[in-house]
Amino acid sequence: MRKTPAAVPVLDAIDRRILAELQEDGRMTNVELARRAGISAPPCLRRMRRLEEAGVIRGYHAETEAAMLGWQVLFFAIVGLESQKQSVLDAFEQLASSWAEVRECHMIRGGGDFLLKLVARDTAHENELTRRLTEAPSVTRVTTLQTIRTGKDVAGVPIPRD
Repeated sequence: MRKTPAAVPVLDAIDRRILAELQEDGRMTNVELARRAGISAPPCLRRMRRLEEAGVIRGYHAETEAAMLGWQVLFFAIVGLESQKQSVLDAFEQLASSWAEVRECHMIRGGGDFLLKLVARDTAHENELTRRLTEAPSVTRVTTLQTIRTGKDVAGVPIPRD
């Protein structure tokens, strides 16, 4: 589960530039990031640490090619539960979060209770995951949507330059 920051920090143009550059390339050195942000390295590092501590920057990761790692199928599942009691919602969220194949788990409104993004090795594995979902406690309905192709997949969020 994501932690919600206590207070959203005020971001100036340099903070926004740092965030935009890191979303494009999280591996660049602090010196290169500082150059792109138009400041020297020490204040750049201080700003990054402040953004990390505030929860604006949640982490750094490598973006991998799923198919090259054996994950041939990307699909989504809309899951409806028998109740919206907090204990039922929490139990399902905990279950879904425990599956390695579930890459995202969102509580939604309108048309279901949860939207999951899943990966599977092949169609048989997708069918197994769908069966596991439909048989999970408190689940009343599962609608799956298999991805044919992905036209856009961008990490992060738009960050206005100014």
